[in-house]
Amino acid sequence: MAELLGKLTAAMGTYGPAVLFYGVAGLVLASAAYAVVAKKIDHSAFSLMACFTGVAALYAMLGSDFLAVTQVIVYVGGIMILIVFGVLLTDRLPVEYRQISRETVVQGLAVAVPVMAALVWAAAGTSWPVVAEAAAAAAPPAAGGTDPGTTAAIGKLLLTDYLFPFEFASVLLLVALVGAARMARGGAK
Repeated sequence: MAELLGKLTAAMGTYGPAVLFYGVAGLVLASAAYAVVAKKIDHSAFSLMACFTGVAALYAMLGSDFLAVTQVIVYVGGIMILIVFGVLLTDRLPVEYRQISRETVVQGLAVAVPVMAALVWAAAGTSWPVVAEAAAAAAPPAAGGTDPGTTAAIGKLLLTDYLFPFEFASVLLLVALVGAARMARGGAK
């Protein structure tokens, strides 16, 4: 992965990676904004799918191959398909859920503005590494060496040091899914 990123960066020149990054980031923000303001729920769902795919591309550009593949498999491949099927197979929403009043906009802004302020504060207060330092850290290994990437290291940790928490989380999610299905069918009385 690091070799591919190195070759891509060399082919694009000095400003190519930055232009590509900001272009994909702009597409992610635009599709996320459209997912919020779309009038039709299916347009919103597909726009959210484009947003998740763009986030996976950003992860790949930042050299995190494990997060990029996980983003595609879990969010784009799994959750978004469930959302699309859920939207397309359910009945229409009642009228009271489709109406946007001034109260709901004010309530949404009361939550969104502090969250956005906290995100901007956190981003502004973080000391970001210099591009040259980040490129040196992501440089491919010396001749003869191999770069296993992040996937091999994370897989090794999940199957050795963190095996019990990993399996416990999967069983817990399965129990929660079965419980939710049981409650949805009216079995919990």
